Amino acid sequence: MYTLAAFFMGLLFGIGLAISNMINPTKVLNFLDVTGYWDPSLILVMVAAIITTWIGFYFIKKRKKPLLGNKFHYPKTHKIDKELIIGSALFGIGWGITGYCPGPSIAVLGTFQFEVVYFIVGMVLGSLTYFGISKFKK
Repeated sequence: MYTLAAFFMGLLFGIGLAISNMINPTKVLNFLDVTGYWDPSLILVMVAAIITTWIGFYFIKKRKKPLLGNKFHYPKTHKIDKELIIGSALFGIGWGITGYCPGPSIAVLGTFQFEVVYFIVGMVLGSLTYFGISKFKK
């Protein structure tokens, strides 16, 4: 049941990304280009995501446990540290250069636009590099 629910939630997420055009890197880059050809339409997508999340958390906090799990997995810390700042900056730089975000980049694979593979390979290598470096720190 968990796998089936995960599949349909992923499918719903991908459809939402396609409808909002978040899978189009040009649309995203135009949104980020506030000094050039700025396209503010993705603000509506972000506002809708914030409202949906706010409503979802309102109901989640009333439950003792999730429908398909044993416990909720909330962040362990709320502190802003060097790793969070560096990771956020790298995420933003990657998004700004390519127009792809991790979730939408996976959804783009379903459109057979294979230039996104370069981004996904870079994303995976970046993640593996982080995990490799973090093991040396411990």
